[in-house]
Amino acid sequence: MTAASVQAFLGRSVVTAVAVGGFVALAWADATSLAGAPPGWWLLPVAIAVTVGGVDELTRLFSARDLPLPGWILRPGAVAVVLAASLGAAAPAAMPMAAMSLPAAAFIAVVIAVFLREIIAYDGGDRGVERLAASVLVVAYVGLGMAFVVALRYVCVEHVAVEEKTQCRHGIVPLASLVAAVKGGDIAAYVVGSLFGRRKMAPRLSPGKTWEGAAASVAASAAAAWVVIEWAAPGIAARPLGGAVGYGLAVGVAGLLGDLAESFLKRELGAKDSGRALAALGGVLDLADSLLLAAPVAWILWVVRLPIAA
Repeated sequence: MTAASVQAFLGRSVVTAVAVGGFVALAWADATSLAGAPPGWWLLPVAIAVTVGGVDELTRLFSARDLPLPGWILRPGAVAVVLAASLGAAAPAAMPMAAMSLPAAAFIAVVIAVFLREIIAYDGGDRGVERLAASVLVVAYVGLGMAFVVALRYVCVEHVAVEEKTQCRHGIVPLASLVAAVKGGDIAAYVVGSLFGRRKMAPRLSPGKTWEGAAASVAASAAAAWVVIEWAAPGIAARPLGGAVGYGLAVGVAGLLGDLAESFLKRELGAKDSGRALAALGGVLDLADSLLLAAPVAWILWVVRLPIAA
């Protein structure tokens, strides 16, 4: 490794350690209801900050390509989608899919608002369809992605019969398993790819990614998911579909796809990083990209899960 690559490695390691430490502290506060806070309240401000930061970064990148987007609609709209997911705790235990109905409705409301804006401002030939499509992409990618992250905090961790209509206990395990699997995979991909990577995975899209790093990423995701689900929280009454290892593999692959998806957006928009908010790590989306596509997979696998016999 060159001196520059060593410096970059150390810089990313420091920022990653701070981010992971901050999440662990907030997750502990949230899981223990510190200061009497309801489930999710310690972590929700982080989700909102990531949402606003992600929307800002994408709108800035699109503006740099001469496609200004209505940030005054997209920022509050994406936040509304995320906040709607926090109401998922009110969904009946036997109807877990209902938890995402409010975020879906909020998303449609934002789409309507963007349509109205384009209709009112239309004067012909000003790339309205492109702006509309880009606006919907931003809210879907950042807003809905983060909504699934938030919704994981409210997944029931008890086995409830189909006819059961009452509420049940919400645990931190589904959310923690997502973050551990995805971020564990990200770290393994970077370390192994930097030290041992030889075969490029997507040289035109993301020259730094290698097949060796990808294999290490998926393996680390499976291991991290097992540690959280089976070792750290053996007392929960349900498991995600596929078990801890199968869940970790699926989430790990989705996280890799999320990383490549953001690389695609950056290349198309002519940027190396989504921003500089996180110093050596780049922008907010450079940290959250893998979570945004992995969260829907994780949520589905936890909702359609395996009951554990008493």
